[in-house]
Amino acid sequence: MKLKYFFTAILMTITGSMAAQDEVETSLGTDVVSQYVWRGFNMGDAALQPTLGVGYQGLSLSAWGSIGITNPSDTKEFDLTLGYTAGAFNVGVTDYYFDTNKYFSYSAHNTSHVFEANVGYDFGCLNLQWFTNFAGDDGVNKSGKRAYSSYFQLTAPFKVGDVDWSATVGAVPYATSFYNANGFAVTNITLGASYTLVDKPQFELPIFAAITANPRMEKAYFTIGISLKKK
Repeated sequence: MKLKYFFTAILMTITGSMAAQDEVETSLGTDVVSQYVWRGFNMGDAALQPTLGVGYQGLSLSAWGSIGITNPSDTKEFDLTLGYTAGAFNVGVTDYYFDTNKYFSYSAHNTSHVFEANVGYDFGCLNLQWFTNFAGDDGVNKSGKRAYSSYFQLTAPFKVGDVDWSATVGAVPYATSFYNANGFAVTNITLGASYTLVDKPQFELPIFAAITANPRMEKAYFTIGISLKKK
């Protein structure tokens, strides 16, 4: 894609000014989960997790959030992701924000933002994703320097009857306080399943469950959730 067309696509996606025939896609929905588990780590109790996004010709801009339902003291999270998908390849940048500090505070040692880049490829039978923090409130390595904390995972989808399953293994490749890892560490072994309870022309209502183990932290979790999604 030529550079001028790339920036045109970004501008048109953000402003939503494309004509109807350009097939702009809007994603809208929310999950309700029994526990917020991320990459094998417990991030909070039961939560409401809304999402809103727009997409155009492989380019997408989305917002995602999490707010505790049963425990108001759980950290509120608000993430923005700019991504691009071309066939089986995907790349993106995410701004994670946690409400422990002011939103527009970006100073290196006083920010609640974490900026992460990701790249991945879907082989069909196996999906590979790599994530690296490049700015913001990152962790440090054993020398006390910015760790550029990274995480990668392999996910294999499969089907049993009319239920969609997936098996995921995720690991931290090197030492970082961000993931509480002193070196290479497997943090996420998950077996998940989902089933669509309601499938209407305008929306769908899937239910999902997952068993997750974190060998690094010696923890295990069983979570269940339900989604309401616009088609």
